[in-house]
Amino acid sequence: MPGVIMLRMAETEQAAFDAALVTIAKALVRIESLPILPSEAEDILSMSARERHKWLKDRRLKSAGTRTVKLRGRAKAVTFHVFDPRHIEDVLDEDLPIVWREDDARAAAENRRRAAGKAALARAAKDQDSTVGQIKGKTDEGVRAPLEGWDAFAADGLLR
Repeated sequence: MPGVIMLRMAETEQAAFDAALVTIAKALVRIESLPILPSEAEDILSMSARERHKWLKDRRLKSAGTRTVKLRGRAKAVTFHVFDPRHIEDVLDEDLPIVWREDDARAAAENRRRAAGKAALARAAKDQDSTVGQIKGKTDEGVRAPLEGWDAFAADGLLR
């Protein structure tokens, strides 16, 4: 059964059983209020580190503060966000990661569509500028009069 702890001891050890029961009850009260670490939040919500960072930045996932630890063998301390267990529970109960992923996919598709349209406009403007530049750049010396008599060459089969 999830969420159930069983403690079994011999009937002769009733005093030890009562002491263990009190110790366990105190520990469980403290555990409920402990903040959730980033890796734990990723496991609970089945999300990637990239999604966690994005959702934190967008303020969809609310931080309960930061913790800084100095890991053995590292020169610098590491600071990371921790999460309130009740907030993580609410996010999980409402299936918000699924909704957020759908919203992100829609936004990415819209951004790609917008970028494609912008690129098409830029290409069209570039093509238009180059055509105008070609027409403006020609001088009277560069413009040739159309030649006459090409029809005769074509009729003889000399032009291919």
